Amino acid sequence: MTNNQPIVAKKTKNKRDFGIRSFLLLCASVSILTTVGIVFELLFETINFFREVSLFDFLTDTEWSPTFQDKHFGILTLLSGSFLITLGASLVALPFGLATAIYLSEYAPDRVRRTIKPILEILAGVPTIVYGFFALTFVTPIIRAIFPTAGVFNALSASIVVGIMILPMVASLSEDAMVAVPRSLRDGAYALGATKMEVATKVVVPAGLSGIIASFVLALSRAIGETMIVTIAAGATPKLTLNPLESVQTMTAYIVQVSLGDIQHGTIEYRTLFAVGMTLFLLTLLINIIAQWITRRYREEY
Repeated sequence: MTNNQPIVAKKTKNKRDFGIRSFLLLCASVSILTTVGIVFELLFETINFFREVSLFDFLTDTEWSPTFQDKHFGILTLLSGSFLITLGASLVALPFGLATAIYLSEYAPDRVRRTIKPILEILAGVPTIVYGFFALTFVTPIIRAIFPTAGVFNALSASIVVGIMILPMVASLSEDAMVAVPRSLRDGAYALGATKMEVATKVVVPAGLSGIIASFVLALSRAIGETMIVTIAAGATPKLTLNPLESVQTMTAYIVQVSLGDIQHGTIEYRTLFAVGMTLFLLTLLINIIAQWITRRYREEY
C-alpha cells in the first residue's frame, strides 16, 4: 500500500491539473464563442438584408431613409456622420492626450503624476450619458454663442465631448508606453547635449511609438462606437455633410433609433440594424488590422 501511494497521488494531481486546464480553456473559449455568435447573427441577417437591397445602392446612395415611404438605403450618410464625429474627437483627444502623456512621463514630479493619473482614470469612468447631457446643456450653448448658425444638435458639440471622453485613454496608455522606455536612452540623449523637449519628442516618443499608436487606435475605435453622446448631442438627421455645425446621425445613433422597438421584427427596416452593425464591425476590424501592422512595423525592442 505504501508503494502505491506516490502513484495514486500522481494520478490525483494529473486529474486535478486536467480539470484546471479544462476550466481555463472553457473560460478562454467564452470570448471566442461569443464573438463567433455575434458575427454569425450579424452575417445571417445582413445576408437577408442584401437579398432585398442592392449592395451597390447601399454603398453609393447618398440618402438614408429606410423608415420613410420612399425608402433609401445609402450608408454613406451614416458613415459620413461617424467619420465627422471621429475626426473631430481625434483632433481633441490625440494631441492633448499625447501632450498630457509627455508631461506626465518627462516633466511632472512623482507627486503630481500620482495625483493626475487617478483623476484621468476617474474621468474615463464617467457614464457616457452624463457626457451627452454635458454636451447638450453646456458645450452646445457655447458653440451657438460663437456660431449663431449652429443648430441645437450639431456634430461639433458631440465631437468635442467624445474627444474629452477618450482623452484619458490616450494619455494613460501613451504615458505607460513612454515610461517603459529605458532610462539609458534618455541619459544617452542628455549626454549628447539634447534638451528635455528634444529627448521627449525625438527619443522617448519614437521609442514608445508602438504603444502610443495602440492607444490612438483604442481611442478611435471607442469614438467610432460611441453611442449615447452622439445620440443626445449630434441629433438624428442622416445627412451627407462636412459641416460640423449641422445635425448628423452616426451608425451607432441609428442602431439606437431602430432598437427602441418601433420597428416590426423581420422587416427590411429591422434588418438595416444588422447591416449597419456589420458595417461598423468591419470598419472597426479594418482599423485594428491597420494598427497592428503599423505597430509591428515601428516596434522597438530593448
